[in-house]
Amino acid sequence: MIRLQRPLPDRYVDASPDELAGWIAAAKRQLGDRVLILGHHYQRDDVMVWADARGDSFGLSRIAAARHDAEFVVFCGVHFMAESADVLTAPHQQVLLPDLNAGCSMADMADIDEVEEAWEALGRVTDTDRVLPITYMNSAAALKAFVGRRGGAVCTSSNARAVLRWALAAAPAGGRRIPRADKVLFAPDQHLGRNTGFDLGYGADEMALWDPRRELGGLSEAEVKAARLLLWKGHCSVHQRFRPEHVAAFRAAHPDGIVVVHPECAHDVVVLADDVGSTDHIVRAVGDAPAGSVLGVATEIHLVKRLADEHPDKTVVCLDPLVCPCSTMSRIDPMHLAWVLEGLVEGEVRNRVTVDDETAEWARVALQRMLDIT
Repeated sequence: MIRLQRPLPDRYVDASPDELAGWIAAAKRQLGDRVLILGHHYQRDDVMVWADARGDSFGLSRIAAARHDAEFVVFCGVHFMAESADVLTAPHQQVLLPDLNAGCSMADMADIDEVEEAWEALGRVTDTDRVLPITYMNSAAALKAFVGRRGGAVCTSSNARAVLRWALAAAPAGGRRIPRADKVLFAPDQHLGRNTGFDLGYGADEMALWDPRRELGGLSEAEVKAARLLLWKGHCSVHQRFRPEHVAAFRAAHPDGIVVVHPECAHDVVVLADDVGSTDHIVRAVGDAPAGSVLGVATEIHLVKRLADEHPDKTVVCLDPLVCPCSTMSRIDPMHLAWVLEGLVEGEVRNRVTVDDETAEWARVALQRMLDIT
């Protein structure tokens, strides 16, 4: 997906860290409660220091929706997060993304045109009235709206189990109970879908990988019909880096250590972990671990380092020794933050992210279904 971020004026590019910090602080003071700065857990420290709230993408969007006094919401995250905030906030609130090129490679792997083509292909071999689309929160608003229109729901890494169980469970119908759907098309993260499927008791033979670049997803008609979970071929570039050998090396060095991983990791990593959970779950797991614990964490490096700094009574390390930041998230930097905030001071709204009314309406339907389920 192409997003165009115009080059910053030299004033920001050439500024020192201290100058940028001074400009950001001054703009925040002048704007007061009119502006709310949100920082995702994976954000770099020199940006996170300015955040009024920090958390995961959905949690931050809900915080923004609850802050009606904030006229401007500056989302220090990636594009789909800013879209979700725009969907959930009130009409008088405007959502800004400091760098429009801060995208999410996973979200971009489920392009809406490819998803619609996949749906049409499924319709040629099976009854799509018996297929429910489920999308991970890490997806574009257009995909959330697609799911909403077709009776599906959004899920997060915290509630994917509950949402998939709802999708495939029996529901009342005409005095009897029949399955709500015969199968689920789960996008865009294959690993979250697969790990959740195994957790719910589905076997590998009941899950099939849908490759949007191949005819019928690279599957035979029989494979499509047999699958309960059709998993979109997408992944997180950070979490897919973690491998079983990283877990083995950590356990060799720290026999009593605790391995905590995100469910976006591959299944062969997840099965080796002591604890598996969302970003917020990882934050809590580290906080709840006894003093003196050694924790090997499989998630984005900025969060791992922040957890290590915030818990000096514990040893917190990244399972991948080469470490891999979320490169697109890292596009949000003090230069862009200062530029956006000073624009607001000057009366110019820069980098506003908007979702059209129809898309927003159906995306909210999918999000509300998730809330109703969980």
